[in-house]
Amino acid sequence: MKTVAPFLSIFAISYIRQIDTLSLSLSHNAGDVVSSPSHLYPQTMPASLLPPCHPPVALSPPPLLLLRTRTPLEKQFETWIHKLKPGFGPPDVDEALKAQSDPDLALDIFRWTAQQRNYKHSHSTYLTMIKILIDGRRYRHAETLLEEVVAGACEISVPLYNSIIRFCCGRKMLFNRAFDVYKKMLNSESCKPTLETYALLLKSLLRRFNNKTVCYVYLRSVRSLSKQMNASGLIPDTFVLNMIIKAYSRCLEVDEALQVFREMGLYGCEPNAYTYGYITKGLCEKGRVCQGLGFYKEMRGKGLVPSSSTFMVVICSLALEQRYENASDVVFDMLSNSISPDLLTYKTLLEGLCRDGKGEEAFDLLENFRSRDRAMNERTYKTLLNALHFINKE
Repeated sequence: MKTVAPFLSIFAISYIRQIDTLSLSLSHNAGDVVSSPSHLYPQTMPASLLPPCHPPVALSPPPLLLLRTRTPLEKQFETWIHKLKPGFGPPDVDEALKAQSDPDLALDIFRWTAQQRNYKHSHSTYLTMIKILIDGRRYRHAETLLEEVVAGACEISVPLYNSIIRFCCGRKMLFNRAFDVYKKMLNSESCKPTLETYALLLKSLLRRFNNKTVCYVYLRSVRSLSKQMNASGLIPDTFVLNMIIKAYSRCLEVDEALQVFREMGLYGCEPNAYTYGYITKGLCEKGRVCQGLGFYKEMRGKGLVPSSSTFMVVICSLALEQRYENASDVVFDMLSNSISPDLLTYKTLLEGLCRDGKGEEAFDLLENFRSRDRAMNERTYKTLLNALHFINKE
């Protein structure tokens, strides 16, 4: 045994050296691979090196440790960081942000630059970053930047605040926040609300005019915005005035709507089809059908084409007032503009004629409508025909 042991020891030493040489060659060939010291982990320890009564133990080498490779996003980040020269300012950062197609990379650059000494983001860099995040649907991050701006992270500017208001108006949970930003603009000296600011807020309010009960609540805000806009000396355009008229008409405050309509000339604004449409519908729904018909005729005299809803409100209002001839004329006018009434509009007019004892006229009118209305299908025609027969039998 004494002659075998030295031989085994020599064998163990040569075996370990072979493993060591192999691991070194691996570490030189793979740049990202780091191997553990091989001489500490031989594949099999000879029996002569073990204590007595212990069988040979097989030891497997540990797994090779891999260094984490950089992602393409990290490489791009480092590239842009190196491009920013020492002493860079907001214009340099703004340019770097606009060059990014990835909103996450842009946000990383934005945050990294904010941590550098002697640098502070300006309103232009915040505006660029917020736009990038909104376009990239990173709404949570955009909300975070919004709160930073409102808290005073940078100097205020009209484009930045209008952009924030636009974002808030498009998000249900941030609706009230839009008015907080507006009030901050109102109280500032260098960042007063513009016509765009009022247009954004009015449009957001009108989206909530779903029913008569709710619209009266938001009408107060419309009135307030209108007064503040006039007090600030801003000259409204047709778009803004139409929204104010629409709000009053939806709440059936038609006298106030008419007042705004008459003031349009003072601002150099020309009423369009939407202007006439809102007033016509408001007057008809208020019960002032004759006045509503007058605005409808004035609109048609100017060559303006009403919307389908305006046509149908006028037709139904006239039919309910038993002014069937006027209602029929409006239907033919509607069809001549390739706009078709819906089933309810047809029924209101034709059934009204039948109930007033003009059944034969109603049947003739139905056939006339059918010949002119290409959108009237067989089902609609039969529904109307059956309804007229049923009423005539009563």
